[in-house]
Amino acid sequence: MVNVILIIILLICLFTDLKYRKIFNIITIPTIIFAVIHNSLIAGYEGFLFSAKGFFVGLIVFLIPYLLGGMGAGDVKLMAAIGALMGTSFVFYSFIYTGLIGGFIAIVLIVKNNGLKNLIKSLIFNVVFFRSNLGSIIFPIGKEKSRILFPYGIAIVLGTLCTLIWGGYK
Repeated sequence: MVNVILIIILLICLFTDLKYRKIFNIITIPTIIFAVIHNSLIAGYEGFLFSAKGFFVGLIVFLIPYLLGGMGAGDVKLMAAIGALMGTSFVFYSFIYTGLIGGFIAIVLIVKNNGLKNLIKSLIFNVVFFRSNLGSIIFPIGKEKSRILFPYGIAIVLGTLCTLIWGGYK
């Protein structure tokens, strides 16, 4: 039953992230509340701790990227909801799969937008001429148009489904 609820939540969040570029609180907050109540009813205090630990791990793994502006708050809350529902191990494996899938998507988008060629040229130039601002390669200043954005909910959903399918979290 919990797996079915997880899949439904993931599909709803995937749809809203693709269509509106948002993951709504109306989905994540009730999921967190349901998860805590469900796990508490199933396993008592241990179930509550299971949800609480999963919630905090899910929250923490995306907190720094959120604070750096790399993702939205909805992504963080979705991962926290997944943690509250499925537990610490599951959310950690989901995070790993999500990072791999998100990185792959980012590389594909960079190559598609011809950004890889420019990135390599810039890196070579900075290394050859011993420029000290290598950080400007990764975080270009004043080049807001050159940023490549995509709804990270795609990676979260795919990463979580990989964890659900392939397991390894128990």
